[in-house]
Amino acid sequence: MSHGSGLIRTTCSSGGAPGPGQPSEGLLDRVYPRTQGALLKVAQMVTLLIAFICVRSSLRIDYGAYTFFEVVTICDLIMILIFYLVHLFRFYRVLTCISWPLSELLHYLIGTLLLLIASIVAASKSYNQSGLVAGAVFGFLASFLCLASLWLSYKISCITQSTDASA
Repeated sequence: MSHGSGLIRTTCSSGGAPGPGQPSEGLLDRVYPRTQGALLKVAQMVTLLIAFICVRSSLRIDYGAYTFFEVVTICDLIMILIFYLVHLFRFYRVLTCISWPLSELLHYLIGTLLLLIASIVAASKSYNQSGLVAGAVFGFLASFLCLASLWLSYKISCITQSTDASA
């Protein structure tokens, strides 16, 4: 039996779009801060901020590794804050030239990978200093939360198409 090429579809369920029974007027979305996606974003921002503060306030032995860790955590924190504000103030309705679900998906893929690499490097270069170890642990926790947000927000379904004529 011959199978054709597979079709991959991705759907977004970030909870930012108004649903039934949800008011669509106004600039501020009052329902969004209580959604699962918003709570995950807040948890990610808090853990990234704690990781940054732990590493920034401790004595560093390897400056390059921890500078990379600081840059990755702050950039990830700023991007998550931007996406949180986009959903909170419903900028996705005004700025329709940007594919917000795709840009958020790409951010989570690239940002989580970079955060995981930075946390591994930070953990290996910590030399048992408590601030650096705590920063690496919070970096791992933040990358786990980013993976959870990626897993819960984007569903990927693979559909195989057959080349049979009985369709």
